[in-house]
Amino acid sequence: MAALIATTPRWGRLKLERALGFAFILFLLLMWEVIVRAGLLDSSYLPPFTKVLEALGRLAADLSLPSALGISLGRAMVGYLLAIVLLVPPAILLGYHTPTYNYLEPLVEFLRPIPPPAIIPFAMFFIGVNEWMRYFVIFFACGFPILVNTMDGTRNLDPALLDTARIFGLRSWSTLRKIVLPAASPYIMSGLRVSLPIALILVVTAEMVGSSNGIGVFILRSQRDFKIAETYAGVATLALLSYLLNLLFEKVERRLMVWHRGASQK
Repeated sequence: MAALIATTPRWGRLKLERALGFAFILFLLLMWEVIVRAGLLDSSYLPPFTKVLEALGRLAADLSLPSALGISLGRAMVGYLLAIVLLVPPAILLGYHTPTYNYLEPLVEFLRPIPPPAIIPFAMFFIGVNEWMRYFVIFFACGFPILVNTMDGTRNLDPALLDTARIFGLRSWSTLRKIVLPAASPYIMSGLRVSLPIALILVVTAEMVGSSNGIGVFILRSQRDFKIAETYAGVATLALLSYLLNLLFEKVERRLMVWHRGASQK
C-alpha cells in the first residue's frame, strides 16, 4: 500500500490518502457495530451504530435536530465573527507597534491561559443569562488564537520588507496595507482555522449551563431522559458539522491564499 501511494501522482495521492482515511472511519464504525452486537459492551450505554443512524434519521425528519443545530451554529458564527472583526485589526497594530505590544503583552499572556469554560460563571454574573453572554464566551474563546497568531505574524515580518518600504517612501498606512497585512495573512488564517472548532465547543458548553435551546441543550436533555441513541446522534451531528466547516474553510483559504501557496512552492 505504501508503494502504491508513493508511485501515485501528487493530486491522486491526496485523493487516495483521503479515501483511505474515510475507509478507516468506516472500519471503526463497523467494529463499533460488531462489538456492541456481540454483547462485549453494554448497549444501554453504547447503542449499535445502526441505532444511532436510525435516531439521526428520525430527528432529521422531524426537524428537531436541524433546528437545534441551526440555533447553535448561528450563535457560534456571531461570536466567531465578532472575534475576527474586533481583534484582527488591533492585533495587527499591536504586532506592528512594538511599544504598545510591550505594554499589553503581559495582560494578553495573563488572560490567555484561562480556560474559556471558567469564564462562563463570570459572564453569567456580569452580563446575565442571555444571548450576549453566550456570544461573549465564544468571543473570548476564539479571541486568543486569533489575537496571538495575528500578533506573531506581524512581529515575525522580515525586516528587509520594512526597509524596502522605507526606501520607496511608503507611509505607515500603506506599509500596513501593502506589506504587513499580506505577510501576516498566513498566520491570521491559521488563527481563524484554530478558532473555528473552538467556537462550536464553547457554544455547546455555554448552552448546557445557560440556555433553553440549541444543540447543547438537545444533547443534555437526551442524556437526562436516557435517550442514549439520540444523545450519540447529537454528538455525531456536531462532529459532522465541524468536519464540513473545516472543509469549507479549506476551500475559502485556498482561494484567498493562492498567491501565498504559489510563492511558497517556488
